[in-house]
Formats: sequence, structure tokens, C-alpha cells
Amino acid sequence: MNRPNILWICTDQQRYDTIHALGNSVIRTPNLDRLCDEGVAFTHTYCQSPICTPSRTSFLTGLYPSTVHGNMNGNENYNLPENARLVTARLFDSGYDSGLSGKLHLASPWEGEEKRVDDGYRKFWYSHDGVKDYNNANQYWTWLKSIGCFDEVMDTSSSKPEFRSGVKYHRDFPSELHQTTWCCDRAIEFMNEARDGPWLMSVNIFDPHPPYDAPESLVSNIDPDTMPKPPFTDSDLKVQKRLSSHLFQSNPHIPNEGQKKLIANYYAMIELIDHNVGRLLNELERIAQRENTVIIFMSDHGHLLGDHGLVNKGCRFYEGLVRVPLIISCPRHFKTGLKSNGLVELTDLTPTLCGIAGIDSGWTHGQSLLPILTGQSNPQHHRDFVRCE
Repeated sequence: MNRPNILWICTDQQRYDTIHALGNSVIRTPNLDRLCDEGVAFTHTYCQSPICTPSRTSFLTGLYPSTVHGNMNGNENYNLPENARLVTARLFDSGYDSGLSGKLHLASPWEGEEKRVDDGYRKFWYSHDGVKDYNNANQYWTWLKSIGCFDEVMDTSSSKPEFRSGVKYHRDFPSELHQTTWCCDRAIEFMNEARDGPWLMSVNIFDPHPPYDAPESLVSNIDPDTMPKPPFTDSDLKVQKRLSSHLFQSNPHIPNEGQKKLIANYYAMIELIDHNVGRLLNELERIAQRENTVIIFMSDHGHLLGDHGLVNKGCRFYEGLVRVPLIISCPRHFKTGLKSNGLVELTDLTPTLCGIAGIDSGWTHGQSLLPILTGQSNPQHHRDFVRCE
């Protein structure tokens, strides 16, 4: 195949069971459903760590987190072994013009924009999340201020902070001013730049990561009483209390009525993501690049919405936490409408992307998905096991 463009959409903390076409009858995701129809949905994809930095370090190199010294969040620097490189840098070296909007999170952003590494991105629209700034490094906040909408969007008066800095979204702000939309606006801007060769655009949306901050117009359209009941038995509480480490994870509790509202807001965030995926698809068609663009939709890890008495990420290996969505679509070159139920790791993305670009993936634990995508291997088996650390 000719070297196609690559639109790589990665959400943050999205469970595997949040797409209508893949079995969730409650959530409304018409554009992700469309991607499933126009591509291959890998239904049993597993991240290599249930927290952000180790997972992202892993899938961007195709190596397990412990191999690339990425075992937890909060690291000041990102230090790769000499013989490991980010796949985005490999593609840049091969001639891809590369851009990023949103977060990267290979290192901590607490002192400002996280320290850049050899990441390959020419355009770097950095916004780790929507509700915090780091020494004026959050370009989403800079944009809000430049258009005079910061006070309309951000509520700085809360005495009960929802997320570290105490800043949160106003409940009724418009969807077009959300960080999710801003990330996709930057992607549309990048896709429309004049260039001679192929491009790679990483759209790294912060949602549906807490805080649960979907615009009220979306939340109000979801009935909390229709939310699925989390898997839970009374014995879960005893099991959780035996585990002394609660890093990132909540204290165990019996799922309650408040859990329904939490799930409804989580779904609303995903529905906003879905809307913006539709905008990206429509723009690719408008500029006649859809047929020559590989679209990847995925998440770095999942989230426990009351499953087994827990509500956060980290330090467990339940399905809702380590199993994530993965859809790959390029109708001209890949199979369409296919559900692949074989075991897949996110490490498999690096050799897949390098195969698409026609370059060497180097040292990797991943196994290319191209044989399944092109119909050359059994879609119901890819790996004998998956590893999560």
C-alpha cells in the first residue's frame, strides 16, 4: 500500500464496553459505530498498565513498561533505553509530518509542559487536561483566554475542588469550548496544512478521565436510571480490604445511587468524544483524504465505575480497567465490518504502524496486526496471552 496518512485518536481512561456497536445498548456512539462498520474492531485489546504513563510509554515503543523504565506516574523525566525509540519518532524520520494535540504524558507535567523528548512531533499543541494549568503551558487555556471565554468555561470559585487545582468547568458551558473539541479543532487545522508527503496526527483527548465534567446539555440527555449495574458481590469488599495499596484507587464501597450519576456523566463525556470523531471523519471526506488515511481509535487504559466496589484506575487487573477499545479503519486497504476477538496488546500498535509506513519497527514485544487487517490471518486469534504489569 502507498504510505497513508495516520489519524491516531487516543482517549484517556475509556473502558472497552462503551461503544454502542460493540454491545453497549445505552450509550450513543454513532460515529464510533461508523468506524466499526468501516474497519476492524479488536474486541479483546489489553493495555500493559492500568495507569497513564506506563501504558503510554509501552504502546509508543511497543515494549513492556518495565523494559522502558516506565512503571508509574509522576516521573520528572522520561528515560528510554538506548535501543528503544518512540514510534512517532520513527515515522517522522521516515518522512511523516507529525502533530499532536492534547496530552503526551511520558513524564509529569507538574512544572509546566512536560519535558520534550525525541517524539517526532513538529506541531505540539500541548494541553495535559482541561481543568489545570502548569505555569502557562496549557495551550487550551491560552486559547480560551485569547477568545475571551475563559471565565465562561472555567469556574475558579469552588471551595470544594474536584481535581487538584480547584478549577473546574461550569456546568452549562457549550460543547464547542471543551478541551475535547479543542483537541479535534487542532487536528482539523493540521490536516488542512499544505504538504507533499504523508502526515501523522495524534489526538490525545483527556476525557473520559475524571473529573466528570461533560457539558450539562449532554448530561441532561442521559437518564441515570438506565445506566448498567456494575459487577459487584458482597465478597468484593473483603477482597479489596486485603489489598493495602490504594495508589490511584478508591476505597472499596457498595455501589450506590450516586454511582448511576457518575456513570451517566462518564457516558456523556464519551458521547462528546464521539461527536468530535464524527467531525474528524467528515473533514477527512471533505478534503478527500479519507480513503488515504488510517484511523486508529483507542484508549490508554480503562476505568472502574463501581466494578467490584472501586471507581478509579490503577493497581488492579479487572476487565473494566485493563481492557480497552481499539478500532482501526482504512476501507481502501483494510477489512471492514470485522470484529476480531483474538487477544491483542497495545504493544502491537508500534509494529503495525511501522508496517503501514514500510519501515523497521526495531526491538519490540508487539506483534503486527496487519495480517488481520488485510485478511491474511485468522481474526479470532492473534496472541496466546497478554501481559499487563
